[in-house]
Amino acid sequence: MHEPSWIPDSWRSKPMEQRVAYSDSDALRSAITELAKLPPLVTSWEVEALKQQLAEASRGERFLLQGGDCSESFDDCQASIIASNLKVLLKMSFVLIYGCRKQVIRVGRFAGQYAKPRSAETETRDGITLPSYRGPLTNRPGFTAEERTPQPAYLLEGYHRSALTINFIRGLVDGGFADLHHPEFWNVDFFHHAAAAADDYRQIIDSIGAAIHFMETVAGRRLDELTRVDFFTSHEGLHLEYEQAQTRQVPRRPDKWYNLCTHFPWIGDRTRRLDGAHIEYFRGIANPVGVKVGPSMTPEQLLDLIEILNPHDEPGRLTLIHRFGVKRIAECLPQLIEAVLRAGRHVTWCCDPMHGNTLVTQSGVKTRSFDEILDELNQALDIHQGLGSILGGVHVELTGEDVTECIGGARGLCEADLGRAYSSEVDPRLNYEQALEMAFAIARRMSRGWR
Repeated sequence: MHEPSWIPDSWRSKPMEQRVAYSDSDALRSAITELAKLPPLVTSWEVEALKQQLAEASRGERFLLQGGDCSESFDDCQASIIASNLKVLLKMSFVLIYGCRKQVIRVGRFAGQYAKPRSAETETRDGITLPSYRGPLTNRPGFTAEERTPQPAYLLEGYHRSALTINFIRGLVDGGFADLHHPEFWNVDFFHHAAAAADDYRQIIDSIGAAIHFMETVAGRRLDELTRVDFFTSHEGLHLEYEQAQTRQVPRRPDKWYNLCTHFPWIGDRTRRLDGAHIEYFRGIANPVGVKVGPSMTPEQLLDLIEILNPHDEPGRLTLIHRFGVKRIAECLPQLIEAVLRAGRHVTWCCDPMHGNTLVTQSGVKTRSFDEILDELNQALDIHQGLGSILGGVHVELTGEDVTECIGGARGLCEADLGRAYSSEVDPRLNYEQALEMAFAIARRMSRGWR
């Protein structure tokens, strides 16, 4: 099916989905050449550390929390927005640690989530047809010919914005932003809409503080390990010219190729064609990789995919991110789990309860129901447990901002509320209240003995 040999650009000989049509090939070549000269955004030892942790998640020893924007905006590369997104993921992770009594792998959908697949090549408004918006790495959301024309220069801007984001996150994490010695800093002012949840969260914060004080009293010293946490980045590896430009070998591991613009790239449900360019590219990199798995996936296709992407059955190498929707998960997921179990293959299962539950209101606004998101997640937990499998993580689109893009949740947002603070240019995201409410729901399940 695939040649055994691989080089970073061997994908160019394969059929490609979601191809970007650039009018200036010389400008594209120049941008890619410049990208290839720039320093990597992550390191190979960080990538290998994440792979090991994902292997532990596949055995139920850790839990993967992957979340962030549907599509990052260059305009949102701001300290306050980055910090608020990081903070909500950290808060969620502390709730999960408390509830499941296991370490949490924190992976952000940021520092590179700038390319988005589209269901149609073009968009038509009032009789005018233009290329679809594919994220800021490619073009702009405004509906003019100039804004929708793909520009190679945006690839370089995407790299620089990613570098700014990841460097700021590293500074926050290393500088005490996640210091567990001061859990009182993790305020819950926004929880005044949900008193019960606020009480639960304050109890967790108080318990963390008491536990740290106890451990340090016993040890007779300050535990400096509690001043920082590991944090990893991820994005959909959609734009292969961009991904290839940052794919390289490193001195300590000369036999491997790493994508060093992110720790954890994933393949979307629209680009996982077995003989396609994306699978060809991903099969050759040493990073842990994710694959979105939707209703069209058959057990036979899944096993072929696993064989191509993880022929040596390396634990932690492959994460299957299933996204069926609340109405299809009971029909689609069990047969895939059973096929993997029968084959004895090592994968990390992760639930994306967002993408299968998108709906459009009568006024034409895209949204998602928080109740349906939680329902799919709960069904996923039940199905995995019933089959003797392990759900190793959750993958969600969220923001640390006070948006109103998904209906439901503790505040009871309804369709009429969507216009108050809807800022996503692509898909609707959970706000910080809804994100923490989801974390509490998972923690409650885990505390009752779910593995």
